[in-house]
Amino acid sequence: MTPLLRAERLGKRFGSREALREVSFSAHPGETIAVIGPNGAGKTTLLSLLGGVQPPSSGAVVRSGGAVGWAPQQSALYSKLTVSENLRLFARLERVPDPEAAVARMLEQTGLADRARDRVQRLSGGNRQRVNVALALLADPPAILLDEPSSALDPGQRERLWSFVGERAAQGTCVVFSTHIVAEAGRYANRVLALDQGELLFDGPPAELAAEGGGGSDFEAAFVSFLRGRGRA
Repeated sequence: MTPLLRAERLGKRFGSREALREVSFSAHPGETIAVIGPNGAGKTTLLSLLGGVQPPSSGAVVRSGGAVGWAPQQSALYSKLTVSENLRLFARLERVPDPEAAVARMLEQTGLADRARDRVQRLSGGNRQRVNVALALLADPPAILLDEPSSALDPGQRERLWSFVGERAAQGTCVVFSTHIVAEAGRYANRVLALDQGELLFDGPPAELAAEGGGGSDFEAAFVSFLRGRGRA
């Protein structure tokens, strides 16, 4: 199967600091890939390079499926506009062929149809995040990148978000997300990329990472053990 995204020895420097070092992996249709690691590991940097938000210092990103959807941690929503107005604006900016149809589709798929006329500033954190993800999916991209999508959400909101993301993956969308809630990677991803200090330490199923970390049902504890075994924690 042809990968939708391919990172080839990606590197990124900010002055003298090396944020990412020779990271390589491929992402395929229908995969849900979690990027995990300590603070400063390079998670957001990797996603921003994959999305073309900033250029790599070395290496390359190959997007064989075309443009990818991008949902940054800090949303770009216009708080004084309604949900539908935000979606309509971004659909036109992205030159979606039929903006009105795209807006209607995303309102339905994200369960926001009853909030379409609400101003974003009046929405809960969970609903704002759903709008943020909807923006990334407006053009129906083959792959989406979600940077800390569940940040600041309560358990119920997180469950609804991951249910929606899982449905998209089941339809063939490739999903790459970063998270500081390590347990989410074990629960919702079928592949994990473990980063530390800009280096890719692991690429494989969550169960394999847990086994390398000593096994057990606590994925977060297994990940910490995995890092310690490599002198990283």
